[in-house]
Amino acid sequence: MSSLEQHAETSEELRRPGRWIALAVLVLAVLLVAVDATVLGLATPFLTEDLKPSGTQLLWIGDVYSFVIAGLLVSMGSLGDRVGRKKLLLSGAVAFGGVSVLNAYASTPEMMILARALLGVAGATLMPSTLALIRNLFHDPRERSLAIGIWGAMASAGAAVGPVVGGFLLEHFWWGSVFLINLPVMAVLVVVGVKMIPESKNPVPGPWDLGSVALSLVGMIGVVYAVKELAAHGTSWAVAVAGLGGLAALRWFVRRQLTLPAPLLDMRLFHHRGFSGAVLADLLAILGLSGLVFFLSQFLQLVQGRGPLEAGLAELPAAIGAVTAGLLAGVAARRCSVRSVVSGGLGAIGLALAVVTLIHKETAYPLIGAVMLVVGVGAGFAFTVTSDVILSSVPKEQAGSAAAVSETAYELGAALGIALLGSIVTGVYQGFATPQGVPSANAAAAHESLGGAVEAAHGLPAQQASALVSAAQESFVDGLRLAAGVGAAVLLATAVTAWFLLRGQKLEEGIVHQ
Repeated sequence: MSSLEQHAETSEELRRPGRWIALAVLVLAVLLVAVDATVLGLATPFLTEDLKPSGTQLLWIGDVYSFVIAGLLVSMGSLGDRVGRKKLLLSGAVAFGGVSVLNAYASTPEMMILARALLGVAGATLMPSTLALIRNLFHDPRERSLAIGIWGAMASAGAAVGPVVGGFLLEHFWWGSVFLINLPVMAVLVVVGVKMIPESKNPVPGPWDLGSVALSLVGMIGVVYAVKELAAHGTSWAVAVAGLGGLAALRWFVRRQLTLPAPLLDMRLFHHRGFSGAVLADLLAILGLSGLVFFLSQFLQLVQGRGPLEAGLAELPAAIGAVTAGLLAGVAARRCSVRSVVSGGLGAIGLALAVVTLIHKETAYPLIGAVMLVVGVGAGFAFTVTSDVILSSVPKEQAGSAAAVSETAYELGAALGIALLGSIVTGVYQGFATPQGVPSANAAAAHESLGGAVEAAHGLPAQQASALVSAAQESFVDGLRLAAGVGAAVLLATAVTAWFLLRGQKLEEGIVHQ
């Protein structure tokens, strides 16, 4: 074939008709999975009232979705490379819609935890497929950067729009409605996706190794469970077994990948300094964003007494910042440098978290809104550019596995943000002194969670109720301040690390015709 013919064919491939409509559908799926990760933050008080979960069960309801997604993403990304990403995406969408109904009508905390876990399995099929399909829909690096920017903006916006959508639904319907909204969106995804999204997969995929799938799932869940329990309840045999068992499984997973002819995840990717730096930055940017959004939701509602919709709207600056930065990130990284945009983004999140250490019960909204905006901008820049770096550094055939690494970092960041920062908040919170005369049953419920304290105060005399809620709120704010301080230190340290790891890293400029 002459180079002219090849060039014409490449140009034709570049301008694949309908690619932007296909992108719109893919972005819808991402938006929904991200919304589902945070929408529960606002529903927590209502859910607590209905299902009466313990403090630990409540954290599991909040986290198990992200844990299962994090544990299965690499496996599902690799499965998409093998069976076809479109096929996996559409089956995942059908499952996601079906399991949402189970979530909406859960009647016990145990059933809710199981339903959230199953939703995580379905979510894990959607996320890597969307990013890998973008890699194959857009061949021009600049177009692809914009597409990844839109994708990243929706992933970040979903995390911040979740509270607004949830707030609106909770003010008009019961808490289960936050899950039923998934059904019409998934229906659109399937109907349009069948026609508009082209199938893509690795032409020589190799077998899907079930041993590796099991090891990555057991390893991830074991480690994250140990982190949560350690911070919330201190050391115990169960925590030690889960943590060491998880680490052993992950170590075995890595060794197994190095020996398999067709591994689930090509570990040699991590020898690339830019790739490793991007994954680390990715994880910690989302850790800061999700932890802050989750706990400020509770602060705005249960400490400052705002309604769910008002609290959701109060968190909108994070979405606006993330979307704007996500769309500008590719241009900024080409004009300045990858490392300055990523380090700057991480530093901005760190400084915003440092400001949260100064908030108190009466803090006026402008300061909280400004913090949200800065965190959103920082996460938008860091997350979008790192996703672009991760995807661009692998061959097209491995797009699913690379997308899965980026997504695993995202989901693990979200889970650890809530788990680590949440465990610090919970640890400080549970130490508050019970006011005199409060019955022991009410005191026990109040120490489980701030929502539990507000609920426990209902049946008490006005003076006792006010003293109990006030003590609980003060303690929650103390925990939030300490968690924000720890988060700020971690993110500022990561900003410095990313500056060195991403030295010399560039985004692709144009197409290489071979």
